[in-house]
Amino acid sequence: MFEKVLIANRGEIALRVLRACRELGVRTVAVYSSADADSAVVRLADEAVRIGPAEARRSYLNAAAIIEAARLTGAQAVHPGYGFLSEDADFAEICAENGLTFVGPSPQVMSALSDKATARAWMRRAGLPLPPGSVETLPTVQQAAEVAAEVGYPVIVKAAAGGGGRGMSVVRAPADLPRAYARTRAAAQAAFGDDRVYVERYLTDARHVEVQVLCDGDGNGVHLGTRDCSVQRRHQKLVEEAPAPSLSAATARAIAQAALRGVLAVGFTGAGTVEFLVDDAEQFHFLEINCRIQVEHPVTEMITGVDLVHEQLHIAAGVPLRLRQSDVRLHGVAVECRVNVEDPDRGFAPTPGRLDRFHPPGGPFTRVDTHGHPGYVVGPHYDSLLAKVVVWAPERELALNRLERALDEFDIAGPGVRTTIPFVRRVLDDPAFRKGRYSTGLVDRLLGGTDPPTATTAVPATPTATTATAAATATTSTATTTTVAVADGPAPSRPDQRRK
Repeated sequence: MFEKVLIANRGEIALRVLRACRELGVRTVAVYSSADADSAVVRLADEAVRIGPAEARRSYLNAAAIIEAARLTGAQAVHPGYGFLSEDADFAEICAENGLTFVGPSPQVMSALSDKATARAWMRRAGLPLPPGSVETLPTVQQAAEVAAEVGYPVIVKAAAGGGGRGMSVVRAPADLPRAYARTRAAAQAAFGDDRVYVERYLTDARHVEVQVLCDGDGNGVHLGTRDCSVQRRHQKLVEEAPAPSLSAATARAIAQAALRGVLAVGFTGAGTVEFLVDDAEQFHFLEINCRIQVEHPVTEMITGVDLVHEQLHIAAGVPLRLRQSDVRLHGVAVECRVNVEDPDRGFAPTPGRLDRFHPPGGPFTRVDTHGHPGYVVGPHYDSLLAKVVVWAPERELALNRLERALDEFDIAGPGVRTTIPFVRRVLDDPAFRKGRYSTGLVDRLLGGTDPPTATTAVPATPTATTATAAATATTSTATTTTVAVADGPAPSRPDQRRK
């Protein structure tokens, strides 16, 4: 096992990784921006390195600063969490070139799977069913129109390099395709530096079902059952549960086996998630593979008893997979809801501010993953996720009741601060959701059809290292935490070409 791991992230996932490292006797290095100087992970880490200002591009997306922080502190590995650089193949290769173990799959595998068109081709060769549509990308709107006419409307135009629910447009009529095609390409170029797109049939009222997998470097792998993530707003998940409800045992087994077959075919290592769309007839179609720990990983941990971050670290350290498929047993039902600092009544607009009160729930089989605390200031710079409330029960109805009870206990207040808890309560009260008979259209229905998932969202491009850090000065912040400020300077070793 590693002696020291650098955590290249912030917020609740950084704290989650830190706790796993502590439990394994591994020392931790936190990196932080100036906006997160007072965060819990900085306070609890063995060492902390300031890597830049609040702007993510100059801190959590600054690969060079992170590498320099690892060098200065003697870290042996980098855990990227989720988001930021967690699925950046360039960053994984930079880590390798600088003698650091990246906790995740190889740069080559990550590069192949981050390109949705390439991933679709791999999965087709592995025998996984794909939604009707193009396997190759479509450089002209005429080609897109031909595919759309062949598979039938509605269709969805997707960015090949997309991720996180971004870079996609639903098209319901031929007349709308040219504008959606152009808009999606422009958004993809702005967000990912890659304007390639493809078209596939849009499965209305489908369910979003995913499978957690673990694979080692020796070609061994296991799946850990299904999760349902259909409660989404603009492809961003709000409520997740495991196992996926109202899914026959035969279909759940087939999806899980297909997922494992797919990742083993590409030589995947570490913890990953294979995502599918499932229609009313329980026909499932491959969607994408995520090469990182997922936000919703706790629900799988709750029904299997497997600590996924522990397993990530063991696999990255070269330890053969410690589980066989026969060791994986699913017990009960777990449900997670994300508590975002957003106002559902204003289109889920972020509501940053200071938390005057912050008292998470407790009680039997209730887990809260959060970096919040009384006095914490939720800034405008990063994702609005503040906490995840996760519950377990022997059966689904009790799990839902337990989650409602926990949300009733959650006391969050501050000037102007609103959360998604009231909207999650609406989801939990919905009759279709209570019966486990819901789809990705649930949130739109609850919003009265006012928020259809038809728009692409442009986000800042995720850069790799172009500027970096060299000189460092050390100061002491607490008895156990060393803070190192890293200044601008030359970049560390990195590939000449950015992977797309």
